[in-house]
Amino acid sequence: MALIVVTTSPRVAPGLLAPAAWKALTAGRVLTGTPDHPHLPYLDEAGVRVEVVTPDPHAIARESRTGTVVWLAAQDGDEDFMRAVGHAALSLDEPPEIEVVPGSYDLPGARLLDLVQVMDRLRRECPWDRKQTHESLVPYLVEEAYEVLETIHEGDYTALREELGDLLLQVMFHARLAQERMSPGETSGDGFDIDDVASGIVDKLVRRHPHVFSNVEVSGAGEVSDNWEAIKAAERAAKGETGSVLSGVPMGQPAISLAAQLLRRAGRAGAPASLADGLTSSAGARLFALVREIQDAGLDPEAELRAAAREYRRRVEEWEGTADPAPSGRA
Repeated sequence: MALIVVTTSPRVAPGLLAPAAWKALTAGRVLTGTPDHPHLPYLDEAGVRVEVVTPDPHAIARESRTGTVVWLAAQDGDEDFMRAVGHAALSLDEPPEIEVVPGSYDLPGARLLDLVQVMDRLRRECPWDRKQTHESLVPYLVEEAYEVLETIHEGDYTALREELGDLLLQVMFHARLAQERMSPGETSGDGFDIDDVASGIVDKLVRRHPHVFSNVEVSGAGEVSDNWEAIKAAERAAKGETGSVLSGVPMGQPAISLAAQLLRRAGRAGAPASLADGLTSSAGARLFALVREIQDAGLDPEAELRAAAREYRRRVEEWEGTADPAPSGRA
């Protein structure tokens, strides 16, 4: 006969099973080795009797040779046990057919739920994670962002996956800290959790893309950008913020990218170019003018300077590999 293994995802609410799983659970004697399996109450309510047994791979293999046995696997997959069952079945003269029926599937993003649980546990049980604050994490947030940037410049997309994970951890960590400021039933204050973070960006993306989520028509990317800026201006006004086009520009970013963003924002608002004349010291004014010149050529000043720095680094490293060792200055 057959052994049917029903698997379930710990990232899907208990009781939600695919039709094929419900059908499988009525095909024969249903067994599990997990007494606290989260689906048991729902199966019992649906009239599906599940026997909790001590996992015995040889007994399961023998029984499934003469009848249909349904094994409700633990949510970690029962991999070691199922491997043992497979070996036991192959040792029989007439091995049973073994079928795996997924009872529930992870949706895209499901592993983020695991990250929430891991972060919660780290915050409770790890001395280092427990003592961190928003302020103490700032250097790591900046560092991880630059490491993501480095992998992109290197074209190392394998490393990019890991670096994006490190950056995501910073987002999760800050959200977990903010969650601790929340009280049960709180509707105001500065506390929030990761769901609030996700909800905020979802709402913002939908609001700023009316050509995707509403009936607004656009002629191209340029009109999308114009609409984006108009919607942002309306959002600032609704918050009572200044109407300046420069509102929200982070002044703590690197100076080259800061100058570029200020020029870009002011240019969209139609600010006269003469406003950039005679700024501060002559050196600072020349640098600012150079940023404007590079932008006018359709280039990114930060990227251009970074590319030049990378090439300089390459040349120095090449020189180091061919030059004679510098004298130590000692006899």
